[in-house]
Amino acid sequence: MPEITIDEEFKSLLPALDEKTYAMLEESLLENGCMHPLVLWNGVLIDGHNRYEICQKHEIPFKVEEKEFRNRDEALIWIITTQVARRNLNPIQLSYYRGLHYHADKRLVKNVAGNNQYEQMYEVKAQNGPKPQSGTTSIRLSDEYNVSKNTIKRDAQLANAIDAIGESSPEAKREILSGKSPITRKHLQNLASDGTEEEIKSIADSIEQGTYERPKKAESSEAVFQGILDALNGVMAKIAQAYGADIRRAASDGDAVRLRAALRDHIDKLEDLYRSI
Repeated sequence: MPEITIDEEFKSLLPALDEKTYAMLEESLLENGCMHPLVLWNGVLIDGHNRYEICQKHEIPFKVEEKEFRNRDEALIWIITTQVARRNLNPIQLSYYRGLHYHADKRLVKNVAGNNQYEQMYEVKAQNGPKPQSGTTSIRLSDEYNVSKNTIKRDAQLANAIDAIGESSPEAKREILSGKSPITRKHLQNLASDGTEEEIKSIADSIEQGTYERPKKAESSEAVFQGILDALNGVMAKIAQAYGADIRRAASDGDAVRLRAALRDHIDKLEDLYRSI
């Protein structure tokens, strides 16, 4: 059997199997053998960790497939997109993966002109056709995952907070990603921007010990709700007037790109208002 290296960061990206699912996989491998190859990058396992563990335990033969990536972040993005496409992820896991994808994409090595591989690709396309309106990471990933660009940026904050908690307590991180912890997205995002090291450690410990309690919301005053209503009225007025006209024109012209952009703009504004409540 080939020599395989286990990378703990890559392994931690894979959702843990519950006992029943693991037992079913083990039974299948014992009965049918390892039918799908394990995927490696420079000898590092990037897909098939559970199968590898079971095959090692029972000395079941397996095949491997080598993938080529220019760097670690490209390998990381491949793992993320493969897991998103393959698994039925819970909402917090999906947000976490999107946030990791955003960070990995931003870290990709810049070329001499200061553009990453995707921006360079956009420049090549622009020579042969219309250039996309924007090649920023958040916009491109919002199209890929069918969410708003603001959601992608919030997911990036959430991923930072979960990883910070995981550095203090891997078990707390697993609890959050499994959906078992009552911690909210809003609390995680606040930790990413304002949380101290001591606060993050305290929260990680309380999640691990099962004593975590959500922060109590402050009493909502009439003025706060009036502000929300005023903001909502403003957004709806724009939709009914200028934005609504944009949507109608794009629809009547059959311009799908402009129509999607106008609709996404409305969704972003409503989503920001929703998050502020």
